[in-house]
Amino acid sequence: MESSTRHEIQPGYQSGFANEFATEALPGALPQGRNSPQRAPYGLYAEQLSGTAFTAPRGHNRRSWLYRIRPAAVHQPFTALPSHRLVANFAEVPPTPPNQLRWDPLPMPVEPTDFIDGWVTMAGNGSAESMNGCAIHVYAANQSMQDRFFYNADGELLIVPQAGRLSIFTELGKLEVEPFEIAVIPRGVRFSAALPDGKASGYICENFGAQLRLPDLGPIGSNGLANPRDFLTPHAAYEDREGDFELVTKMNGHLWRADIGHSPLDVVAWHGNYAPYKYDLRHFNTIGSISYDHPDPSIFLVLQSQSDTPGVDTIDFVIFPPRWLAAEDTFRPPWFHRNVASEFMGLVHGAYDAKAEGFVPGGASLHNCMSGHGPDAGTFEKASNIDTSKPNKVDNTMAFMFETRTLIKPTRFALETAQLQAHYFECWQGLKKYFNPEQR
Repeated sequence: MESSTRHEIQPGYQSGFANEFATEALPGALPQGRNSPQRAPYGLYAEQLSGTAFTAPRGHNRRSWLYRIRPAAVHQPFTALPSHRLVANFAEVPPTPPNQLRWDPLPMPVEPTDFIDGWVTMAGNGSAESMNGCAIHVYAANQSMQDRFFYNADGELLIVPQAGRLSIFTELGKLEVEPFEIAVIPRGVRFSAALPDGKASGYICENFGAQLRLPDLGPIGSNGLANPRDFLTPHAAYEDREGDFELVTKMNGHLWRADIGHSPLDVVAWHGNYAPYKYDLRHFNTIGSISYDHPDPSIFLVLQSQSDTPGVDTIDFVIFPPRWLAAEDTFRPPWFHRNVASEFMGLVHGAYDAKAEGFVPGGASLHNCMSGHGPDAGTFEKASNIDTSKPNKVDNTMAFMFETRTLIKPTRFALETAQLQAHYFECWQGLKKYFNPEQR
């Protein structure tokens, strides 16, 4: 037997990034003057959700106060679920080959598969247990989560939809996310995901370390790249439902389930700065060269997870959106390069300007530390002969990169799947020798 009441406010977004928000789905549900009064309004329970250490500096501290129908502790004990396609400790994966790697999109599942069951880990580094590093997953789902809820104890989730929309109903409100947008779900926040289009696929970067934040702009000034006002956080919206539900969690890479007799999405009001948010990548204010040379890809940085080494991030989330190229007498695509950092790339839409073919929406590539890569032979020939006295627009595209300071290790699944392109290396074999010591 199930009783059901869902209260939503739509559209329900507040703008800003990591600001202090206050929102309520019922008037007066937020206590005034104190966080945990002896009796909260409407018979609610006060509960603090902390995403950082209590003693973190004020500017770094992330926490929210939730006023909910039942505390999060109310559920039955957890029991283990199989999770053979998930990895959270990358010391246990096969040796990492120094080859350039590229994958075709994974197929949509045949069996009914929801957002959580549709994950498969492709690569990563560090471990969830050490709270350092990341896991990179792809997801493919053809069924909404039905009376099923999830939270991730291992890290925050950066979700990059590639095909199909996601309706993510979290404890703190609802996020509607489509391709060209991203969503970030903080560690520990409970949610359920529905598929308005019947199926969905995309990418996930699971961040085990310091929370994602906006980069400092330095000489760029006070504006540019991703602007704080374009990040949207949901208004409070709650469910008051009772029935036979399932609560799933991921801890140290393993899935666990518990019976729960009510919807855990029952937060009637909340205030704080630890909350899910979304961002439309089409709002990114691209910076580029207007004289000569192709700049470093750090000018496309959207979010970063900082490390204990100043200036070196654990994770950089970088995008390559539509943009004008105007540099004169310059090889305009990304140059050939080898990096101390490692790069996992995905493609949301269109084509990537450094590859003529083979890198398709939903696919992925991995170029690890000091692995030589860059434009393929066809792109090199075209860019070497283009008229650079005129600007050209890279249009109808959206690519992205998860860049890390440590080696990104592919999983056994990623190395053995039929989607791994065995002949990726051939895209550079057509590069000709032009060297002539008699002619400058």
